[in-house]
Amino acid sequence: MTKYFKKAYLEIANFILQSLDKLNLDAIETFIKTIEELYRLNKKILVVGVGRSGLVGRAFAMRLRHLGARSYVLGETITPSVEEGDLVVAISGSGTTQIVVAAAEAAKKMKAKVAAITTYPDSPLGKLADIVVFVPGRTKVASMDDYFARQILGIHEPLSPLGTLFEDTAMVVLDAVIADLMKRLGKNEAELAKRHANIEVP
Repeated sequence: MTKYFKKAYLEIANFILQSLDKLNLDAIETFIKTIEELYRLNKKILVVGVGRSGLVGRAFAMRLRHLGARSYVLGETITPSVEEGDLVVAISGSGTTQIVVAAAEAAKKMKAKVAAITTYPDSPLGKLADIVVFVPGRTKVASMDDYFARQILGIHEPLSPLGTLFEDTAMVVLDAVIADLMKRLGKNEAELAKRHANIEVP
């Protein structure tokens, strides 16, 4: 009964492991340094994404908040305005998601920086961004990137539907960014736990 579960599990795990060699570590270093600088300047970091990419963004924004950063999710009612010097982290595998691209365009008009998390650096989002963090994946609108995913995995029929590979890989990349920031900022798990929610809805 678990035949396809195990195959899918291995497909996703192997893709994430093999994607490490495809990442641009210089771009990730720039991304981490930018967040570190904004943290020390008490500037805002606003995260935007749609659908499952939005869920990845929410998790990243939450961890940034646990670090003590002024992080928010764009679109929430309590999110403040974007100002000059802030950072908008825009997550879109295809780099063409209209809401995300529009948010990036608006941020640029306000003289904020934009960091794109995407599979397509040459996409509209990638071209707008000051920092592009390339994350390999098979996006939900994929046709040509299916070939890339299959080459890495050595598979014929993908078991991870739509944008799963991008979203899962992006989650791991951003969690690793948080781990790196913890060290640079001299934070430990106990400090993060103090900022964790302590009132939970049953």
